[in-house]
Amino acid sequence: MNLTTSLRLLTSALAMSLGPVPACAQSAPAPALNLELNAVQPSDKGCRLTFVVSNALGADLSKAAFEIALFNESGVVDRLTVLDFKDLPLGKTKVTRFYLAGAECGKLGRVLINSATECAGTGVEPTACMRDLKTSTKTAIAFGV
Repeated sequence: MNLTTSLRLLTSALAMSLGPVPACAQSAPAPALNLELNAVQPSDKGCRLTFVVSNALGADLSKAAFEIALFNESGVVDRLTVLDFKDLPLGKTKVTRFYLAGAECGKLGRVLINSATECAGTGVEPTACMRDLKTSTKTAIAFGV
């Protein structure tokens, strides 16, 4: 018997002695706060941003708010504003619209999440909303942190 065959047999024997990995030992999904920029539409109240947000942080959020920066098509910051998503129950998907008075949707080039101004909930670290934030977009506008 050569060394390679011996190592294979030893590895197989070791794996069989350990048995299957119990379900509780498998890794749990990473906590996340999923924020999708779903639509950007002009309205009579200004540019309307529609977001879809779902809380998978492991606890209810009693308050979540983010400061965003709006960049124009030339990459210049047009404004900073705070979007208050209010409460976000654990496991719930929520659709929220914000109207940005005076903003022209056609001139919007990028939306940047600058910081979380509020991130509160029982057992929730104040840094969790930014640390575990996952962004996506269904629009042609760049969106992220």
